[in-house]
Amino acid sequence: MIQSLHPVILILVITNIVITFKGFKDLIFFDNYKFNIFHLKHKEWIRLISSGFLHVDGSHLFLNMLTLYFFGDTVLYSIGVINFIFLYIGSLLLGNLFALYFHVKQNSYSAVGASGAVMGVIFSAILLDPEMKLMFILFPIPLPGYVFGIGYLVYTLFGMKNQNDSIGHTAHFGGAMGGILLTICLKPMVIVNSAYTLTLLIATIAVSGVFLFRK
Repeated sequence: MIQSLHPVILILVITNIVITFKGFKDLIFFDNYKFNIFHLKHKEWIRLISSGFLHVDGSHLFLNMLTLYFFGDTVLYSIGVINFIFLYIGSLLLGNLFALYFHVKQNSYSAVGASGAVMGVIFSAILLDPEMKLMFILFPIPLPGYVFGIGYLVYTLFGMKNQNDSIGHTAHFGGAMGGILLTICLKPMVIVNSAYTLTLLIATIAVSGVFLFRK
């Protein structure tokens, strides 16, 4: 069954499509607004937001927008339009700030994509709907949302540790943490209503942090 698309989510999708295709056609525009450590060190802060509306290719854009479509309504109708926009942009910003912190010594590091914002929305949805079940093509058995959350955090951790692919794992991890933190701030009742899920996610992040930053 096809679900309805809230106007705010539709606007975000259209904005991502328009700016992404502008970047496809204009490489100077793409380079001027992508996430890049060297330019961020020179205080081009707009890149922390603008990079979240650019994508590498059509499949990258499609996957992010499809994920936003499936998870966006759960969050938006739970916390309201203004809070949803705040969470989306806030997760994008926190994800990129975490990437800046993690890659600060890598001047050539660049990235684009809405994944940090989308990960924030996903993890917010997991907290707001603790009974959520997810299914995947390769594993067609309904899994609790927190199982996906834990699995994805661990996967992202190893991606950050190994840095052997082109995926922006740091922005994903930062966006997920941002989504959790902002959801707690915007709807404190999740601390009670989703205590089990929240405890598992925070424990995973804590253990991951020890593993990632240990000497």
